[in-house]
Amino acid sequence: MTAFSGPGRTERLVLPGVLTAEEAARTVAGIAAVQRPDGAIPWFTGHHLDPWDHVEAAMALDAAGERSRAEAAYRWLADHQNPDGSWYAAYADGDAARPADRSRETNFVAYVAVGVWHHYLSTGDDAFLDRMWPTVFAAVEFVLRLQQPGGQIGWKAEDDGTPVADALLTGSSSIHQALRCALAIAEHREEPQPDWELAAGLLAHAVRHHPERFLDKSRYSMDWYYPVLGGALTGPAAKERIEERWDEFVVPGLGVRCVVPNPWVTGGESCELALALWAMGESDRAVDILQWIQHLRAEDGMYWTGYVFEDKAVWPEERTTWTAGSLLLAVAALGGDEATTAVFGGERLPSGLEPDCCEG
Repeated sequence: MTAFSGPGRTERLVLPGVLTAEEAARTVAGIAAVQRPDGAIPWFTGHHLDPWDHVEAAMALDAAGERSRAEAAYRWLADHQNPDGSWYAAYADGDAARPADRSRETNFVAYVAVGVWHHYLSTGDDAFLDRMWPTVFAAVEFVLRLQQPGGQIGWKAEDDGTPVADALLTGSSSIHQALRCALAIAEHREEPQPDWELAAGLLAHAVRHHPERFLDKSRYSMDWYYPVLGGALTGPAAKERIEERWDEFVVPGLGVRCVVPNPWVTGGESCELALALWAMGESDRAVDILQWIQHLRAEDGMYWTGYVFEDKAVWPEERTTWTAGSLLLAVAALGGDEATTAVFGGERLPSGLEPDCCEG
């Protein structure tokens, strides 16, 4: 793995009021410093790795031009995939030999498809795509074994493999994005997967039209914006959803609440909302939010997870790779990075998958 190269590679991540090239370089270096020699990217040194946040950090490295580091992260996933196509929900300090949570969360497993497609679009490396295709294929097949008749995806399998039928709107929305990326990979390889297309269409229909099929987590901002971020809601429907609860979740000048009514804004949710706003064509509001959360930036270029504004206190006292990663990805999208805009804006992803029989 090459050493981190510094600000010369981060000019693409300049955004006035958010990042200079030097600031972006410090943030990328902060993520790189946490990455283990085997490619694993835990939340921070000594904490656990989960596969979703590992991929998010890897995509941020790619957006910064750190190709070999990102590829090492995907190689870690390929090397440590379970026989059923899954990964465990958590690994202590990113050590594959020390799973800390042996359940297998479906949105964690599916997200590898987003990262692999993003890396391919960043590099044009067909050999990489060939190597990762069996990993992506097995991951998608695991996830779709937990799809319910209504289209929603059960949120996990227990440590003994028992599937959980209950579905989460945030998780299923993330899986919707992942399935579209997996289908893009399959199409590029000329290996069509009609069953995946049907599954993605049924899932999109559930997200768009059937909130009753998901556990009620409406207090969480992720359930508010993720149907937009995951690409299931676009156009006027996306606009309507975001406007409906904007004042509940957005704290002007500070960021986005993780959960109402708690007086706690978080960097990750704020950056993801910015990505969703960018995907809706509302770049100005996206930039506003990214500027607001600069109060979470630490001297080392990483970002505190959150801030309790009633107490004027950072909490928890941690700076995670995935918070920094989500910020870099939002900046990359706003800056027009081709790979990032493709996976979060829907370019080169299949659309119109909802089956005619399920309209309405």
